[in-house]
Amino acid sequence: MSDELTKKKSRWGDVLRLVVFLGIGFFFIYWFLLKLDAEQKAAIWQSFREADYAWVAVCILCSLLSHLVRALRWQLLFKPIGCRPSLLNTFGSVVVAYLGNLAFPRAGEVMRCATLRTSERIPVEKSLGTVVTERAIDLVAFAIIIVVGLLAMFGKAKDWLYDTLSERFESLPNMAMIGGALVLLAVLAFLFYKLFWKRLLHISLFKKVDDLMRGMIDGVKSILHLGTRNTLLFIAYSIVIYLLYILGGLIIFQAFAETQWLGFTAAFVLYLFGSVGMTFSQGGIGVYPVLVQLALDIYGIPMEVGSACGWLLWGSQQAAVIAVGAAFLIYFSLLKHKNKAQ
Repeated sequence: MSDELTKKKSRWGDVLRLVVFLGIGFFFIYWFLLKLDAEQKAAIWQSFREADYAWVAVCILCSLLSHLVRALRWQLLFKPIGCRPSLLNTFGSVVVAYLGNLAFPRAGEVMRCATLRTSERIPVEKSLGTVVTERAIDLVAFAIIIVVGLLAMFGKAKDWLYDTLSERFESLPNMAMIGGALVLLAVLAFLFYKLFWKRLLHISLFKKVDDLMRGMIDGVKSILHLGTRNTLLFIAYSIVIYLLYILGGLIIFQAFAETQWLGFTAAFVLYLFGSVGMTFSQGGIGVYPVLVQLALDIYGIPMEVGSACGWLLWGSQQAAVIAVGAAFLIYFSLLKHKNKAQ
């Protein structure tokens, strides 16, 4: 009885998260449209019409390529447990996972393992372990990217951020003071961890954070069991995945005459802003394009072009997931019926 109650609570929790995240996304769409007058809306529509959609198609291919490399990386994690899933089925499971995450938060991970069980007969508990490891490593990788991104802010992005904050506050500390404050904060956090963490583990929130951190460390350590060659290959695949994410921004720049001059640094800042948008609403709807437009504002790109760029970049990614993910759902469904018939 308690298990049924727990499952019901979990399902209602998923529904609530879906409503909240979708609500945030639609709020941002409404808020964005509310700020625009008729002339600005016409200018955005004109930017959509003047965009070179051949580059949007290339952006879709780049997005699919990143999923393919993710599937190749995922295959490596199965080697220590004696499984050899095919690239076709791992790629299909990855895309289906992204499709599932568009519907419900974290639903994709379950679908990912379920489709691999159907196609490769790999038990869910085994594939789920590899997914947990992969997610832990992705969190570490993204943390490193954020640090690199903050260092990259010492250019146009830093000036834009400083000027934007100056409009709201009469005085701001200089960069040396900010850097010193961050170092001091890091030292205090370390001392706090050493002195009080064990006592705070009795609090559920701190216990979850501790479990997450330990899981991340264990996940990173686990790739060392792949062997030197496969560990290096895993790292190489990870780098390629994030480079492809950034390359998507570079490609979409070519679709607009106003953004063709932007380079790798701008695409990197675009990726950072967009990644934040993906965490704030379901699938990044509404928030992602707005943050992309803000990122392009750093480089003086007109709001109309930045908005169109953000929507096309987000839309191309989701179009790839929906089209290919739906095709693989049909493929896995047919495969499941075939297996039952045997």
